[in-house]
Amino acid sequence: MTFRMPRPPRLAFRPPAVRPPAFTGRLHDARTATAVGRWLGVAFAVCFLTGLVSHYLQQPPDWLADRLPARPVWGYALSQGLHVATGLAAIVLLLVKLWAVYPRLFVWPPVRSVRHALERLSVAVLVAAAVFEVLTGLLNIVEWYPWPFSFVPVHFAVAWVATGSILLHIAVKAPDIRDHWGRRSAGTRTLPAQDAVDRRSLLLATGAAVGVVTLATVGQSFTPLKAFDLLAPRHPDHGPQGLPVNRTAAAAGVTARALAGWRLDVAGPRPYVLTLDALRSMPPAGARLPIACVEGWSVGADWGGVRLRDLIERAGGRPGRDAVRVTSLEVNGAYRVMEMGAEYADDPLTLLALSLNGQPLSLDHGFPARIIAPGRPGVLQTKWVHRLEVL
Repeated sequence: MTFRMPRPPRLAFRPPAVRPPAFTGRLHDARTATAVGRWLGVAFAVCFLTGLVSHYLQQPPDWLADRLPARPVWGYALSQGLHVATGLAAIVLLLVKLWAVYPRLFVWPPVRSVRHALERLSVAVLVAAAVFEVLTGLLNIVEWYPWPFSFVPVHFAVAWVATGSILLHIAVKAPDIRDHWGRRSAGTRTLPAQDAVDRRSLLLATGAAVGVVTLATVGQSFTPLKAFDLLAPRHPDHGPQGLPVNRTAAAAGVTARALAGWRLDVAGPRPYVLTLDALRSMPPAGARLPIACVEGWSVGADWGGVRLRDLIERAGGRPGRDAVRVTSLEVNGAYRVMEMGAEYADDPLTLLALSLNGQPLSLDHGFPARIIAPGRPGVLQTKWVHRLEVL
């Protein structure tokens, strides 16, 4: 007699049904997205325009280099302060905007037509470019660069991509934007009336968050609010001689030993060399000028030294017509050699500065001599100058 174990019953395996996530929040709607999108659009527009100003001041094309205006002296401080302030505000607005629209990323089926596929692709480019811009901009103001590419040209190029994507998105979504622009627009009136109170609360909270971020950072450039400068990486009063420093002498590879026997070489039709004592014996000049950096901070200071135009004229240059090339003693750096257009070089407020706030320049501020000019980015206010060349 053969004994056989009974076979276990077969269990039919059925994979779980794939279902898109369900979103029950009532404010993931076109009215919320449109209301936040208006603020975000303004912030990105200000960032883009002020970014153009900063880029072309730092890297002007040849036809523009000698025509850039040196006045107003506070021009770049205002422009870059706005750039960074609106960029920080845009982070808050972008997060709220993405929260309002992200359920649409899970609409099923994901692609319903060629037009729908192109629309989703444009949205993907827009979101990627916008996130890239605010993230890299934020890391730039804290001077952390965890990427292998050069920040300035890539940030500038992606800014054009983001701007083009925004314009395309507005064109595609124009009917929805029009229908939900205001509280009495046709599309808004079709939404549940009870959501209006919650939506208003969300928008007020968003505005308050933007206000807090702005108040806690704008003091680095708008010094009357410096007491509230809690989140910005720079404070206008902190640093050697009461002025912030981005690039120290140690970081630039400049030491006191390297400055022993320092001379200023001035090249031109009548070249000459000056010692520090000889520079100090020239007719003195002074100016109250802000130094403003691309990271968004700026602060005014009293500078003393020699007018750059006097040095150019002594070398046989033509004031108002000749540009100048300035070379620093720093070992390396993207701005070790700087060119200054004729408009800046001829301005009576443009100095080869030897003192700051009545004291000789400290080593970190560019001792023995540095450039200070009105309306220029801080990276172009070259420190540790040892050569001027009339172009």
